[in-house]
Amino acid sequence: MARKEEQELSRREIRRRRKKRAQIIAYLILVLLALLAGIGIFFGAKQLLKISNDKKQEELESQQAEEETQTEAQISEPTTEESTEEAADELDVLVDSNIETMSLEDKVAGLFMITPEALTGVGKVIQAGDGTKTALETYPVGGLIYFDQNMKDAEQLKTMLSNTILYSKYPLFLGIDEEGGKVARLGNSELGVEKVDEAATIGATGDATKAYDSMTTIADYLSEYGFNLDFAPVADVLTNPDNEVIGTRAYSSDPEVVATMVQSAIEGLQEHKVSACMKHFPGLGDVVQDPHKESATTDKSLAEMRETELIPYITGIEAGTDMIMISNMLAPQVIGDNTPCCMSPLLVTDVLRTELGYNGIVITDAMNMGAITNSYSSEEAAVQAIQAGVDIILMPEDFKAAYQGVLDAVKGGTITEERINESLHRIYRVKYKDTATQ
Repeated sequence: MARKEEQELSRREIRRRRKKRAQIIAYLILVLLALLAGIGIFFGAKQLLKISNDKKQEELESQQAEEETQTEAQISEPTTEESTEEAADELDVLVDSNIETMSLEDKVAGLFMITPEALTGVGKVIQAGDGTKTALETYPVGGLIYFDQNMKDAEQLKTMLSNTILYSKYPLFLGIDEEGGKVARLGNSELGVEKVDEAATIGATGDATKAYDSMTTIADYLSEYGFNLDFAPVADVLTNPDNEVIGTRAYSSDPEVVATMVQSAIEGLQEHKVSACMKHFPGLGDVVQDPHKESATTDKSLAEMRETELIPYITGIEAGTDMIMISNMLAPQVIGDNTPCCMSPLLVTDVLRTELGYNGIVITDAMNMGAITNSYSSEEAAVQAIQAGVDIILMPEDFKAAYQGVLDAVKGGTITEERINESLHRIYRVKYKDTATQ
């Protein structure tokens, strides 16, 4: 009996020990599992952190690459302003390189714009053949102006102008008076082009888009025939109701209306590849005399002109007009004597160039008008106009005498060759402006 009890106690002790051992093993297993789990979490977190860091690094590198690309693009693709400056530099190089190759004789000839009759000596020019070719070789003028007598039919006009361009060794201005209304060489011809209202009618509407549209129409048919310069728009403010020379050719008696119309007119022409020439600086709206026959005079002071006559020119200059025509009238209250405006350094250089900031082409009104020929020889008028700062002499009474007068003035030191080059630079900047942007 005692032995059985001992055996039972022994078995219980064994079971107790086994249970305790199992508990210890279970506990160790739990500790081991916890340890393994901790290690797993650590390495997992580390891996996640690595993945996150890798992703951030990729994003950073991508952002840096994008910024570098943008920087390279900015360097390789200049801004509009830089492109404009670059084009202007290229234009200056092109212009100056061409002027450098010209002889003095060719340079001086380039300052004149005359009729084809004055060039060739023929009484009525309706074609451009060997006579035109020979004349342009001898006197490579800067441009030619055409009138009613030069236009026979559409095909004749196109052929004459295209041949003239071919025969000239330098680019030419081929110009015409095409204002609309009563002053329209093509519009009032038998060629059948679309007629355009006179300026007064357009100005009375107060709608500047009509001024733009009218000049767009004109530019389209001028370009079709081969013209690249229009002596328009009229920028005169009609302040004198007795003025018959300008009359309905002016947009208005209100300088602000004229300014608005002139701006749109210039844009209408030049956006369609025809150069505009505002006229007649500083303003013919106040005179009553006809400068074609005699001297026309204004008694206005410069202060008064700033309030009226000059306002359209400020706007036109801002609009980028290629050319401004300066009148033959007298303005003694401004100039101080009876020197015509086109020969006045004060008006051309001090007022138009310096005060108004105009750097484009200045051309005289026709120098064969009585306002000039009654008091000056062709050579005197041409030399004084160049000295005043004018770039182009339009239609001198005697072209060859005027040409020789300027040439002699340069050779004699009265006018420097640098002064001639300045005018040619302004002229060729306009003639080559489309070439430089292509």
